[in-house]
Amino acid sequence: MLELLTLFYIMYLLIRMYAALMEIGFVTKARDLKAVILSPANYLKAASYKIATQKLSLVSSLFDFVLFFGWITFGFSMLNSVLNFENEALRSVLFVMSFVAVNYLLSLPFDLYQTFGLDKKFGFSTIDLKTFILDQIKSSLMFFLFGGAFFWVMSILIMTYAYWWFYGFLFSFAVILFINMIYPIVIVPLFNKLTPLEDESLKSSIETLLHKAGLKSSGVFSLDASKRDNRLNAYFGGLGSSKRVVLFDTLIAKLEKHELLAVLGHELGHFKHKDILKNIASSALMLLLMFGLFGNLPQELFKSLHVNKSAGSVMTLFLLLSPLVSFALMPLFGLLSRYNEYRADEYGSECESRESLASALVKLADENKSFPLSHPLSIALYFTHPPLTERLKKLGMSFNEGEALAH
Repeated sequence: MLELLTLFYIMYLLIRMYAALMEIGFVTKARDLKAVILSPANYLKAASYKIATQKLSLVSSLFDFVLFFGWITFGFSMLNSVLNFENEALRSVLFVMSFVAVNYLLSLPFDLYQTFGLDKKFGFSTIDLKTFILDQIKSSLMFFLFGGAFFWVMSILIMTYAYWWFYGFLFSFAVILFINMIYPIVIVPLFNKLTPLEDESLKSSIETLLHKAGLKSSGVFSLDASKRDNRLNAYFGGLGSSKRVVLFDTLIAKLEKHELLAVLGHELGHFKHKDILKNIASSALMLLLMFGLFGNLPQELFKSLHVNKSAGSVMTLFLLLSPLVSFALMPLFGLLSRYNEYRADEYGSECESRESLASALVKLADENKSFPLSHPLSIALYFTHPPLTERLKKLGMSFNEGEALAH
């Protein structure tokens, strides 16, 4: 059983590494051509950043396999022998939390290199070490407080019910919905400063867009994203009455009013087409599938890992193996997501104009140094948004080598 599991992971690893190598080769060749869509300097910079992140992905994928192999060969049994507590729920919670803590600490160098190495080098990251450390402390405290409570309830469910996986799914999904509801009003302010949008003209135009789409919001806010990163973004956060429109201060500074409204129109397109509800439903389906799968793992697997089949070992295997299931399902969800993005683009262009949305997309890509071309395999495996070139074509825009847009 353990050999089969290892084989699945090796297949997963090889596919990821092959896709990364194909992407590196594709972008390396495209980099030598004339710039498409982006300015020539940013085209080269975006290509270099894409290649660097793919190389980092190769190394981190190999490291993940070493970590996986370490856990299944001796890590779980070692953890099992160290944690000797009579209270089964407490033992299970500590088992899972220890697993998460070890993975976090061993993976931290990759996060540090990404943030203070690559992202600093390419002009994205503006975060200082103090803010980074404070973010890590806040995130860790939140995880160990609320994550500990979550795993405690899950442990009780596993120990109490034969069909715990179904009740566990219901509980987990309810927690996810709750987190999404409180995220913009409780979690975001712990890390960033949210201030009501001061530009009354822009605010009024946004509220008109919201009213037209039938979306009720609890406010329009600016977020001080620039203290950590220079990239541009905007989102609708929250569920129900907690919905908020959040604009990164970097976005407000870089986009013209008509471009910004087109971007928000795109996001409203997801609401208008009920993509948010579809995403919730698809996430629920994937979560149910995972709980059904990991809730019925054979006893032989736990014996081969030299651990008892307990609440702690079941939850830990869920965390260890769920990336494989997510990876297998991602191409299907990505295909559906890319279709939804095209429809949202159409709505966004109707809110302002095709030219406004196309101009905004080009600026976003240029400022974020997003390379506009990708290997088809990477698109199929990972992309939730269509490549920029395809989105512009759908908007009726044409572009030639060396120039941004031709209307």
